[in-house]
Amino acid sequence: MTLTWRSQSIRLGRWQTEALGAIFTGAAGGPMAAFAPLIGKNLGVRKVPITFRIEGKKRSAEIPDILHMSVDPLPTAHPSGEMWANTGHPVSPEKLAFAVGAPGNTFSDHGMRWDNSGKNGHYAPIRWSNQS
Repeated sequence: MTLTWRSQSIRLGRWQTEALGAIFTGAAGGPMAAFAPLIGKNLGVRKVPITFRIEGKKRSAEIPDILHMSVDPLPTAHPSGEMWANTGHPVSPEKLAFAVGAPGNTFSDHGMRWDNSGKNGHYAPIRWSNQS
């Protein structure tokens, strides 16, 4: 199974952009609010096309000229081919898969650059809500 989602097919209005800013800065509460005290400087929000893809067990995201990330599950003897754990991770407290970064995983923006090839990775279903 391959699932591909491209954000360029969605044109965000001002209120949607502001809502996403509130979510990712923690101002709207939820899991990101736990990270807010760790952020020293907010570098702002901009609209860019994002492609997110699930191909079998591989997950990837791409923002042209900024981000290329892809993870594969860690090798395991489990019949599912994935190792899932209940780690209490703030992004997905109930379920997190252990993964490894694929070759060519890079981020470059705001004067920062890093390469996560062959390093730690995770993936999980994300079901965020500000509703109790």
